[in-house]
Amino acid sequence: MKQIVNYINNEWIDPKTSEYIEVTNPATGQVIAKTPLCGETEVDMAAKAAAKAFPSWRQTPVQDRIQYLFRLRDLLKENHDEISRVITKECGKTFGESKAEMVRAIENVEVACGMPMMMKGDVSEDISPGIDEIMLRQPLGVCATIAPFNFPGMIPFWYLPYALATGNTYIIKPSEKVPMTMKFIFSLIEQVGFPNGVVNMVNGAKNAVDAILDHPAIRAITFVGSTQTAKYIYRRAAENGKRVQAQGGAKNPVIILPDADMEMTSTMVADSAFGCAGQRCLAVSLAITVADARNSFTEMICDAASTRTVGYGLDDGVQMGPVINSHSKERVEQLIETGSKEGASALVDGRGTTINGYEEGAFVRPTILADVEPGSDIWKTEIFGPVLSMMHVNSVEDAIELTNSHIYGNQASLFTSSGRAARKFRYEIDAGNVGINIGVAAPMAFFPFSGWKQSFFGDMHGQGMDAVEFFTQKKVVIERWPKEWSRKF
Repeated sequence: MKQIVNYINNEWIDPKTSEYIEVTNPATGQVIAKTPLCGETEVDMAAKAAAKAFPSWRQTPVQDRIQYLFRLRDLLKENHDEISRVITKECGKTFGESKAEMVRAIENVEVACGMPMMMKGDVSEDISPGIDEIMLRQPLGVCATIAPFNFPGMIPFWYLPYALATGNTYIIKPSEKVPMTMKFIFSLIEQVGFPNGVVNMVNGAKNAVDAILDHPAIRAITFVGSTQTAKYIYRRAAENGKRVQAQGGAKNPVIILPDADMEMTSTMVADSAFGCAGQRCLAVSLAITVADARNSFTEMICDAASTRTVGYGLDDGVQMGPVINSHSKERVEQLIETGSKEGASALVDGRGTTINGYEEGAFVRPTILADVEPGSDIWKTEIFGPVLSMMHVNSVEDAIELTNSHIYGNQASLFTSSGRAARKFRYEIDAGNVGINIGVAAPMAFFPFSGWKQSFFGDMHGQGMDAVEFFTQKKVVIERWPKEWSRKF
């Protein structure tokens, strides 16, 4: 069993608490670690260490700061497979999915290494005779990430490298469900040799979160999770005068037109809906067929769902792993039951799944619910599991209207061979991440991860220039140097 400790001021610190929660391998049900439920004491230690480190780190030239990130990038690449195995063991996704996750993490480090160009300011000479105006970007101070369980390696890197490269110091609180990935990554951060206090990690649950939200030294907070929690974090942090970006839930629709390539469409939609066991914020969870697309797509997607190989993500040939734990399994199965009671038809039913050799695992096979009604609980609720709900309309206009009526706006996708339909969809859809013949519209690291509506709370998103803007504050300087002053010296 792994011992989970904190990393504060470049030291591994034993928790000051006697309270722990068990971390289980979701495929085997075995306890593999225990997360300490730290709180105010540890957060205060980390915040003070980061605050003390900030003045010196800020004064470190940006071209020197990014040298640490280059070393971190190399260590992440060298340990890619080992990190991915840890992700699979505690998170449940397949080894290939874990490796893909870390590719995106590494890409964000690489983009942040361009910070000497990205955080430059602006200058306008002679805004009035002899007067110049300058805009500078300066770091905020101590910043923190409250990370989710579903991408324990990737999502902290939407923020961490940009914050460090812009001159901030940092605290990460991993999800208490998956603490081992960040523990391993922090062993690499220790090898990088950042100055004392620049990067810190505190483990815990709600008490640690509240301590981060309330601590006066912490200036900015990032979060990814459910909408309910995102609202709580956004409100409480904002009340404390902090800068916040909080990524919330999703109910991502895909619209299938009759002219779509059905074989490609069904394959990509299945990969999106059932990849990572449906536990990603860009997973397609609602398929809307238009006109004649209904029969052919339904047949193909049901075949893709029923033939998907489910098992332990480290075993060869496995296409989908378990959900995160037994509680999540119960929740997903209860929501499938809710959908059935509301009149939806379970064309493929993944409940009651048992995998030979992994009988204690939290497995739910891919599920297809047809004839889901607008406004029903199953239509409104983010299931966060391998469940695809299906609806049918007569036109692309109806599909867009149905999609835009939802409270979420994280991702929306369209499958078609019509450029006209694609442009209409791109122009009118109310979602921040849009896919055209793409099942998972995941932005590259140099673009923002752009959720809308109840899927995001804040102004600047993660990744790219949005991250630079979020982790810096603008200072405008207006200078005047009269000639007669110069003659005095």
